[in-house]
Amino acid sequence: MSETISGGHLVAKALKAEGVDVIYTLCGGHIIDIYDGCVDEGIEVIDVRHEQVAAHAADGYARITGKPGCAVVTAGPGTTDAVTGVANAFRAESPMLLIGGQGALSQHKMGSLQDLPHVDMMTPITKFAATVPSTERVADIVSMAFRECYHGAPGPSFLEIPRDVLDAKVPLEKARIPKAGHYRASTKQQGDPEAIERLADLLAHAEKPCILLGSQVWTCRATDAAIDFVRALNVPAYMNGSGRGTLPPGDPHHFQLSRRYAFTEADLIIIVGTPFDFRMGYGKRLSPTATVVQIDLDYRTVGKNRDIDLGIVGDAGLILAAAAQAASGRIGDAAAKRKAWMDELRAVETQAYEKRLPRQLSGAQPIDPYRLVHEINEFLTEDTIYIGDGGDIVTFSGQVVQPKSPGHWMDPGPLGTLGVGMAFAMAAKQARRDKEVLCLFGDGAFSLTGWDFETMVRFDLPFIGVIGNNSSMNQIRYGQAAKYGEDRARVGNTLGDIRYGDFAKLLGGYGEEVRDPAEIRPALERARESGKPSLINVWVDPEVYAPGTMNQTMYK
Repeated sequence: MSETISGGHLVAKALKAEGVDVIYTLCGGHIIDIYDGCVDEGIEVIDVRHEQVAAHAADGYARITGKPGCAVVTAGPGTTDAVTGVANAFRAESPMLLIGGQGALSQHKMGSLQDLPHVDMMTPITKFAATVPSTERVADIVSMAFRECYHGAPGPSFLEIPRDVLDAKVPLEKARIPKAGHYRASTKQQGDPEAIERLADLLAHAEKPCILLGSQVWTCRATDAAIDFVRALNVPAYMNGSGRGTLPPGDPHHFQLSRRYAFTEADLIIIVGTPFDFRMGYGKRLSPTATVVQIDLDYRTVGKNRDIDLGIVGDAGLILAAAAQAASGRIGDAAAKRKAWMDELRAVETQAYEKRLPRQLSGAQPIDPYRLVHEINEFLTEDTIYIGDGGDIVTFSGQVVQPKSPGHWMDPGPLGTLGVGMAFAMAAKQARRDKEVLCLFGDGAFSLTGWDFETMVRFDLPFIGVIGNNSSMNQIRYGQAAKYGEDRARVGNTLGDIRYGDFAKLLGGYGEEVRDPAEIRPALERARESGKPSLINVWVDPEVYAPGTMNQTMYK
């Protein structure tokens, strides 16, 4: 008799072929055969308390490892609960696969349990969405979904698998099982050679160049190429998104606080892996007289919202390396002449830092948020992965916290999703147990997915959680006060005074309450030493807002 295999086991084989070693899931009757297959293939199953967390964790896993993440959820509400996580990955260009259950094909359009048009709902927020039509095709279409995750800029895919397709068994020889490493090509493109040459000429003649290293620098694992580029050509570098940490703090080419000045005064601005979206003022923050170059994995992003002088589509690492090599033979003493420009920017940087330093060292109670993020920044090591999950408090951290290594910064990305922190911490610690993980939450953000703190305890995933607690959705509160007056500032945005340190203890972790700024660092140290999932609940001043919050255009 021929050997047979079920749809769920074919899913597991396809995941294994892609290098997936963990799935994030919340159980349901439609999907349990996938679990059975994962056990046989040695794939870890981490079960969470909400499907949004499963999808965010798959997103986080992809960012940390460079491999696609995978979440598995049941049909209907299981899949709709995961929509936010998929949408976040879509805007953040993160490669993940969401597998959703579906009623049996034999019950199609009959009103089966949890039946919804999942593919129709997922199509606008994925790079690929499909129904698996037969058991023989399960592994084939899973590999197809992974292939589509890497078409252009990365992103998520979605598959729904009907219950009878998943549970059925077919002869092994009839199942199409793509061989690992043989079903998708390299996506590394160097870009148009003529465009590379033109960029080299621009670099050779620029007097005041600067470069913004965005998330695609980390997506492309282009850290070394980016570092070689800025050092060889003496170009000041700014970093955002997952690009933070490309250069370590203290590096002479690492700049942070003078970006607006540089974008106003530079004669050549190179934007790498960052769209001209709201974070960039839709491109309007760049000098109208500067020569602007945009490098991106996605052709559709280049030149969107703002005219550019040169656009190059391809892998950031290959393009930067090629441009540096092409420019090296023609740059002459131009790199040395940029010392005055570097000194000019460093002076602006120093002035901005010194202006803010008294607040970073403030002993005020309630605690100034600047003091909290300062203490966190001082606490980070080269092996600490930093995660920001919140509104106003994380806006403070974006000005102060500087990861010490590449790939050690995680934030939601341009969708601005609150509630990613617990899932990102889960994925980061599970994938890199050798790393310390620290997550700064707003109290509003934590409350969205905080029950999965118990999952961290259950799977022994220690991390340091810090909550900047002002008992408010303070970013929105500021906007309401600015728009409608103080008498209507607290409509729909005020939270209870929750002792989250006690919540952590209740669930088996380590917790503390901090009201004195002098106690922040000792509490962080104790959390580190506890070896447990932890929450340090820091009570910050609710009347203090981040400059980024106050400058948001939606409140003008």
